[in-house]
Amino acid sequence: QVQVVESGGGLVQTGGSLRLSCAASGTISGVSVDRGFSAMGWYRQPLGKQRELVARITRGGRTTYTDSVKGRFTISRDNANITSYLQMNSLKPEDTAAYYCKAEFWGAMEYWGEGTLVTVSS
Repeated sequence: QVQVVESGGGLVQTGGSLRLSCAASGTISGVSVDRGFSAMGWYRQPLGKQRELVARITRGGRTTYTDSVKGRFTISRDNANITSYLQMNSLKPEDTAAYYCKAEFWGAMEYWGEGTLVTVSS
């Protein structure tokens, strides 16, 4: 079984910063997931809207960002601990959403966390 746990959400004023963390652990068919970790992605879902990719990082460090967060958000990872971080600066009210982490293993298996809420007040 695989566990994916996000943390770090909260309420912040416009222009403020938050750092989200995501940690994955467990086994798949008896094999520790740290052997198959391939990528982690952060997604967000504003109330009443669809979930969208915010940022993704591969085991090798390749990053992808949605246009609206480029220059403001930075994703990083710690492969040894299967952890990723999303540093969010210059936050805007439109960044308000539930943020979810998705961990990918062996290029084909995906596990989601339960999400953490980020609220940016104007």
